[in-house]
Amino acid sequence: MERDTFILFATRIIRLFGYGFLSVVLALYLSAAGFSEIKIGLLLTLTLAGDAVISLWLTTSADRIGRRKMLIIGAALMLLAGAVFLLSRNPLLLTLAAIVGVISPSGNEIGPFLSIEQAGLTQLVPNENRTRIFAWYNLVGSFATAAGSLSGGWLAQGLQANGWTALNSYRFVMAGYAFAGLALIFCFFTLTHAVEVEAQAQNKKSTFGLHKSRKVVLKLSGLFALDAFAGALIVQSMMAFWFHIRFGVESGIIGSFFFAANILAGVSALLAAGIARKIGLINTMVFTHIPSNILLMLVPLMPSLPLAIAMLLARFSISQMDVPTRQSYTMAVVAPDERSAASGVTAIARSVGSAISPSLTGIFLGIPALLSFPFFLSGGLKIIYDIALWRNFRAIKPPEES
Repeated sequence: MERDTFILFATRIIRLFGYGFLSVVLALYLSAAGFSEIKIGLLLTLTLAGDAVISLWLTTSADRIGRRKMLIIGAALMLLAGAVFLLSRNPLLLTLAAIVGVISPSGNEIGPFLSIEQAGLTQLVPNENRTRIFAWYNLVGSFATAAGSLSGGWLAQGLQANGWTALNSYRFVMAGYAFAGLALIFCFFTLTHAVEVEAQAQNKKSTFGLHKSRKVVLKLSGLFALDAFAGALIVQSMMAFWFHIRFGVESGIIGSFFFAANILAGVSALLAAGIARKIGLINTMVFTHIPSNILLMLVPLMPSLPLAIAMLLARFSISQMDVPTRQSYTMAVVAPDERSAASGVTAIARSVGSAISPSLTGIFLGIPALLSFPFFLSGGLKIIYDIALWRNFRAIKPPEES
C-alpha cells in the first residue's frame, strides 16, 4: 500500500508539472500560431468539452474494468495531444487533438486521473487520515504546477533571448508536455492490484456507476458545475494572457508569479486538513472560499502590476482550502464501489460547467471595455455556489464527523 501511495503521489507530481509547464505558454502559443482571442477561447472550450466526454467514460468504467487500465489510457491520450500540438499548426488537427486528447489550459487537473487516483488513495488509507493525505496530495500537486509554470515560462523566454522565434520556443515546451504523458504511462504500469476495488454484483438501477449515492452525487455535481463554470472564466492560461494584455508582462515574469501563487495554493491546501478537523469539511470549504473570491474580484481594480500581483497572491494563499476538503467529502459520503464513479461524475460536471467559459473570456478579452469583467463574474458566481453548498450539505456528515 505504501508503494502504491508513493506511485500515485509521483504521478500527481509529473502530471501537474506538465500541466503548469504548458499552461503559461498555451494561449501565447496559439496566438503566435495565428489564432485570434475568440478562436483561442473556442479551442480551449473544445478542450474542456472533449475532456468531459472522454473522462466520463474512463472514470465511470474504472471500478468495473480496472483503475490501472483507465489511468494508462488517459496517459496515452495526454501523450497524443502533446505530440499533435508539438508537430502541427493545422487548426483542424489542433482542434481534434484538443477534443480527444488531454490538454490542461488551467494548469490544474484535467482528465480522468484525479478521480481514479482519489478512489485508489481512499482505499489505501483509513478514514481519519483521508483528508490529511488528500491535503498532501494537493500540496505536492500545487508545488509541481508552480515549478512547471516557472520552468515553462522562463524556458520559452530564454529560448527567445537566444534567437528562437516565439512560436518555436512554445513548441519546445509542448515537447516537455508530451514527455510527461509518456512518463505517466510507465508509472501507471507499476501500480499493484491494491488500488483496485473488488467487483460488486451489477446493480440494475445503476446510473453512470452510481446506485446508493446517486442523489447526493448528482446534487453535488450541479453545484460543482456552477463553481467550475465560474473558475474557468479565469483559467491560468487566460489569466496569463490578461496580464500580458493589461500590463505587457512577458512569459518569464508571468511564470514567476504563478510559481509563487501555486506555492501559496499548495500550502493553503495543507492547512485545510487542520481546519477541517475543528470546524468540519463543509464549513472549511465555504468559509475559506468566500474571502478568496472577494480577493479575486479586487485583482482588476488594482492600478499597478505590483498591486495586482499582491492581490492575486493573497487570493491564492487561501484559494485551495476547499479542494482537499471537497475531494475528501465526496469520497466519504459514497460507497467504496462508487468512489471512482462519484469522483468521475462530479469531475465531469466540473468539466461540463467549465467548457463554455474560456470562449466567453476570449470574447471579453477582445473588447477593451470588458477586459476585466471575467474576474467580477467569476468571483460573484463562486460566492453564490458557496452559499448554496452550505445550505444543502451542512447536515450531511462524513463518517469521521458523525
